[in-house]
Amino acid sequence: MSEIVLAEPIHFEQGESSNARQNHHEYEFDESMAITSNSVTSSINGDYAEQLQPGPFDSERLPTVFASEIQRFLRVANLIEKEEPRVAYLCRVHAFVIAHNLDKNSSGRGVRQFKTSLLHRLEQDENATKRGGIGDIRELKRVYHVYRDYFTRNNKAFDLEQSRREKLINARIIASVLFEVLKTVTITPSNQALTEGNAIHKKTEFNILPLEQGGIQHAIMQQPEIKAAIAVIRNVRGLPPAQDFKKHGAFIDLFDFLQHCFGFQEANVANQREHLILLLANMQTRQTHNQTSPLKLGEGGVDELMRKFFKNYTTWCKFLERKSNIRLPYVKQEAQQYKILYIGLYLLIWGEAANLRFMPECLCYIFHHMSYELHGVLSGDISFTTWEKVMPAYGGEPESFLNNVVTPIYKVIEKEVHNSKGGTTDHSAWRNYDDLNEYFWSPDCFGIGWPMRQEDHDFFFVKTKDKPHFKNALVVSPDQKKEKKKSKKEEKKVEEDAQETVDENQEKRERQWLGKTNFVEIRSFWQIYRSFDRMWNFYILSLQAIIIIACHDLGSPLQLFDATVFEDIISIFITSAILKLIQGLIVINISNCLIIKKEKLYEKLLLLVTVEFPFFLTELGFDKQRHILKLFQS
Repeated sequence: MSEIVLAEPIHFEQGESSNARQNHHEYEFDESMAITSNSVTSSINGDYAEQLQPGPFDSERLPTVFASEIQRFLRVANLIEKEEPRVAYLCRVHAFVIAHNLDKNSSGRGVRQFKTSLLHRLEQDENATKRGGIGDIRELKRVYHVYRDYFTRNNKAFDLEQSRREKLINARIIASVLFEVLKTVTITPSNQALTEGNAIHKKTEFNILPLEQGGIQHAIMQQPEIKAAIAVIRNVRGLPPAQDFKKHGAFIDLFDFLQHCFGFQEANVANQREHLILLLANMQTRQTHNQTSPLKLGEGGVDELMRKFFKNYTTWCKFLERKSNIRLPYVKQEAQQYKILYIGLYLLIWGEAANLRFMPECLCYIFHHMSYELHGVLSGDISFTTWEKVMPAYGGEPESFLNNVVTPIYKVIEKEVHNSKGGTTDHSAWRNYDDLNEYFWSPDCFGIGWPMRQEDHDFFFVKTKDKPHFKNALVVSPDQKKEKKKSKKEEKKVEEDAQETVDENQEKRERQWLGKTNFVEIRSFWQIYRSFDRMWNFYILSLQAIIIIACHDLGSPLQLFDATVFEDIISIFITSAILKLIQGLIVINISNCLIIKKEKLYEKLLLLVTVEFPFFLTELGFDKQRHILKLFQS
């Protein structure tokens, strides 16, 4: 396109009719309104901040990334700004949108400064140029028709003077630019474009690492440990295709894959992504002295994180005699990717909602099943029922994990807390986080299944206390009661056999409240003795010894070693044994352990003996010792 030559006032020829002047709304330039080249190409020695002053915007000193794309719009805006300020404003808006689309992250040299200055200029011109009752499209069309008609009228003329030839070239350039702006404004209003511009410069929320706003130029992003951690997180080689999870485009990193695979919340994914990057960077910093290249993440840091994160999960699997679902390939590079995926999955489960953080064994149960699904997805396993690729039970939809896993557990806790009546109800009548978590200490928790059986499993059942209503009760005479009793007895005799089988089936189908799984806290004054038993034992034994010494009326401390006195004093050990026996009985009765509810006298006595006499364990076999240890853990 030809270089823009500064426009001069356009004068109509004497032969033109007055109608032509009226059709063009007497659109004329005055010499005083003409823009000189010095005003267009301002020689500002400062940066773009000086362009906040009203006047022509610098259209020559532009970033090289998009200078050729937006320069003509800024030049035309400067040419017509005095006569048509609103149209000039729309041209600059169009230039801003083009600049943002070409460099959304503002990573080019001088791009961020240019966008900021142009955005400030647009904000200044927005209210100053807005006209009431006249739309932007009508304004653009009017000015566009003026220049277009002038060009079509004089295009076929011959022997034009140099000045008029330059005017004709200017009119053609301005008309072409306005036509392009008019098409854009027709599709997208300028207000929307300005809103997008404000949203661009609005700060993106992040904690420490600016991962979401192209902040690679930040100082923290230049650290070699951070670069190594980000490179590991963004290693998506070998993952299943994104089309399997209804995602357009490739996965950005491993957390993006886990989000679309299991349906975690976006904010949770962003937080845990940054969390894991910082953890890996910290591990890398501690172990850089053992490595040659700090830009490559070592296996030692990842293995250390694996041991810390899955220590409780490994212990849980051993206690329940279940095999761990953390399975790693033999290839070293693939193994590192699998480790990051397992750690990321655990963090996403842990960070989805605060409810699961109070239930560590419940979190292990959820991770146990989801890690099995993750391994099936990564391995490309085929389901034997559908003969299709294995997919997660709760994946595919946004926030499906929150809605299908966290919410049902939260509703159970909510109903239980409602039954507590603000904590005034007895502890044995409702469950809290600890009680629900204790259910996952036994192999019975696997009866919940995966997907969880929310409709028929007793874990999700909460008993409700419905009070009877007596407002609508009817008054019945004694004779009517006798007649009803006789009729009911006759009906029961006829249907007795059939009803027995129906009642048995209904009893089997009825869901029962699990109640407390292991411990039931009982409010009692014996808690004072139980909590401070050592202090009470010391006081009681000291009092006994003092009474014995006072009764013998000893004259000197050496008389304590007399046979009669010494025999009476050592009786405190008998008292100590009795106190320990009382203490054990109080512990068992107050704790109200599950074995008491099941009335297993043998286990009660066995537990009591082992509490008071630990040496008794050495005389038992391995099976008995293991049984006693499980009783302690329960």
